[in-house]
Amino acid sequence: MFLLSRPRFEDNFGGTYILIEPGTFRMGDIVGDGLSRECPHHVVEIESPFFIGQRPVTQMHWETVMGYNPSKFKQGWSSGLRPVDSVTFQDCIEFIDKLNESHNAEPRLSLDGIWRLPTEAEWEYCARSGTDTKWSFGNFDGDLDDYGWHAGNSGASTREVGLKKANLWELHDMYGLISEWCQDNYRLDYTINSNQRPFLDGTGAYCIRGGSWFTESDSTRSSARGQAKSTKRSDGIGLRLVWEPL
Repeated sequence: MFLLSRPRFEDNFGGTYILIEPGTFRMGDIVGDGLSRECPHHVVEIESPFFIGQRPVTQMHWETVMGYNPSKFKQGWSSGLRPVDSVTFQDCIEFIDKLNESHNAEPRLSLDGIWRLPTEAEWEYCARSGTDTKWSFGNFDGDLDDYGWHAGNSGASTREVGLKKANLWELHDMYGLISEWCQDNYRLDYTINSNQRPFLDGTGAYCIRGGSWFTESDSTRSSARGQAKSTKRSDGIGLRLVWEPL
């Protein structure tokens, strides 16, 4: 099947950002064998377009902006192309603030906007890429090796971003490799939010999505949810950027 390439732009750090158009989708455990925290599945409306990183933020990108590299897996000639890891939620906010300050001081894009983390709804919308199956490629976890790094194939470490197949919206590493922080506080009542905006209740727990290099296949599914305190620092957690046009 031939798919037309989606609109995109590139930043100054080697990152590519893919346009995600508005739409509706079913969020949560659609197949029926997920965990209770993924239920009930519900319809969510994505009202506004946004751009999302085709790959997670790399160590090279992070170090260029922040001046240091917190990652555990930073040895070797290709480490700069691995995802940054061991970043807290607060670290990510500081990184994003610096990106926005730099852009506002010297705009490099032809459109006005801001960098931010994806909301939990945006993240799953992108991971599903128009599908209702466990993963964008189907329900059979035997195909996961083609799309992501997980406990069964990672060799107990991260790998360079973008080595695995992309999903239907041309996004890489949505499954495994590195869990990704989202804007939302983790909510137990999964019916509260049915829109694009983040759920915020003032608690210190935030959503993480996608699974990582050390998780089993079930934890990488499109609907699989995780949580971590904002101060959590793990070699399995990183981030992916969103660019929101204003």
